Amino acid sequence: MRRLPYLIPVALFLALVGYFGLALRPGHDPSTLPSAMIDKPAPDFDLAGVAGAPGLSRATLHGHAAIVNFFASWCLPCRSEHPLLMRLAEQEHVPLFGIAYKDKPEDAARFLGQLGDPYRRVGLDETGRVGIDFGVYGVPETYLIDGNGHIRYRLVGPLTAESLERDLLPRLKALGG
Repeated sequence: MRRLPYLIPVALFLALVGYFGLALRPGHDPSTLPSAMIDKPAPDFDLAGVAGAPGLSRATLHGHAAIVNFFASWCLPCRSEHPLLMRLAEQEHVPLFGIAYKDKPEDAARFLGQLGDPYRRVGLDETGRVGIDFGVYGVPETYLIDGNGHIRYRLVGPLTAESLERDLLPRLKALGG
């Protein structure tokens, strides 16, 4: 019984080593965050638009594959990915929709006015409720929705040229988008 206090830290240390061993095994990408929403229907939502423009709802996404990008005017990585979103909308003619996450309407309008608006429609998620329903960890996050309204892919963090070409566009094309 006297050894028990000494064995508890050793057991905790071994458990921690085991956890890190599993997390860092070959083929496991620690930067990917799992999503319980993959292959499930996108949450139902109906958001107001920016500066009097039409809003965005789940019904808007139904019937065709689409990309939904959560962004915010206060988000620096959102600014860095924005030129790529502009190129995507102009060159690829991709159905791209935006959700301004926890943003003020005037700030979202200013952001899009300064950097350009690549989105077919933008919804204002001022409270962050829609983001929570999607499972958003933080902005930016990008979701691929199929024509039946199911989430098929999720990219956490800013979109890069590599992630666009390697992950997002091939999946979109496979869905018929």
